[in-house]
Amino acid sequence: MKLLYQTHSPYARKTLVAAHELGLANRLQVIHHETSPVVRNDEVFALNPLGKVPVLICDDDLALFDSNVICEYLDGLHDGPKLIPTDPSRRYRALRNQAIATGIADAGIAVRWETERRPIATRWEPLREGQLRKIIAACDFLEGNLEENETPDIGDIAVATALSWIEFRQVYAFCDARPRLATWYARFCARESMRVTALHGETVDIARSASLRE
Repeated sequence: MKLLYQTHSPYARKTLVAAHELGLANRLQVIHHETSPVVRNDEVFALNPLGKVPVLICDDDLALFDSNVICEYLDGLHDGPKLIPTDPSRRYRALRNQAIATGIADAGIAVRWETERRPIATRWEPLREGQLRKIIAACDFLEGNLEENETPDIGDIAVATALSWIEFRQVYAFCDARPRLATWYARFCARESMRVTALHGETVDIARSASLRE
């Protein structure tokens, strides 16, 4: 299988961390692709009409996109503990946490557009503040509701990789005044799957004609 990837994407990292946790990483050929809303990547668009990574090209050449879909597909390729639990109480908690993590990443990217990626004259501070408030509220929720799981589920992976991007891009100091979340995050980041998938790289946006961190 081939995974079209981006080394500074929280969504792409989620799929690769999942593959490592499932013992499937050695079945993936990981290919970095630079994407941006203002820079068209024709190779990615040929497989995903949204022009985004990650994209998984399966052994039968089926192209899957969106990290949630890819992780669910990978979860069906092994016989071990599932990332998406079958027990309803765990299943929907995991899926809820995955949704929270997606929202954190989405809001973080929006904050960054209004902070440094968009040309100065077009940045809108109320939008930046509104998106930042979503991240703050989500982190407060996680502080009170995130549980320690002996075996990581999809919610754990999604939360850890979303928070890692927030930290990587210095969007928000989520560990401040949240000791439970800080402890949980530090422990999860010590996992091999996180250590071997560290975020790195630059983004190029035509709108600013310069390399930026994504």
